[in-house]
Amino acid sequence: MTLQQPHGGAGGDVCRCKWAQANAQLRAYHDTEWGQPVRDSRQLWEMLVLETFQAGLSWNTVLQKRENFKKAFAGFIPQKVALLTPEDEARLAQDGGIIRSKSKIAATIANARAWLAMHEAGEDFADFAWGMVPGAPIRNRSGQVLSQSAQSRALSAALKQRGFRFVGPVIVYAWMQAVGMVDDHEPTCFRYQP
Repeated sequence: MTLQQPHGGAGGDVCRCKWAQANAQLRAYHDTEWGQPVRDSRQLWEMLVLETFQAGLSWNTVLQKRENFKKAFAGFIPQKVALLTPEDEARLAQDGGIIRSKSKIAATIANARAWLAMHEAGEDFADFAWGMVPGAPIRNRSGQVLSQSAQSRALSAALKQRGFRFVGPVIVYAWMQAVGMVDDHEPTCFRYQP
């Protein structure tokens, strides 16, 4: 798939999804990353980490701290994050560069261990995730902004079965949007595909 490029100047005269219009960082993320199919297992896990931290907050907050998250969580390498100790958890909970949620930090470490367990059992995270959404990308053409779907509920349950935490159907739906499993671009957006 060829990525359409926005036409026009600094971003204000291009039609985008409403959520992406607030600032240049959101516009760039929307235009180049959001909704693009991610098939790499490690990158999928990275996006799941970020979506976990976004829960209850704005995506803009997460994007502003993304590089800090990358440093805090060993470049988003699950094998390294799985080795973090309770002392590391306590240290991360004091790190003002990230979102200091003890439950989200603990979930990230647990999720790295779940990802690693799948890998060690010969189950590829990308194959597993994309296998849960046959026919992806699922195009939401309902005219409604969804917070979850039957597919996100099924994928959430499958992740929990494998030991993942903080992966409810709303977080999973946002993750599915971010990594291109679901296409939720608004009809007026230049990235919309009928």
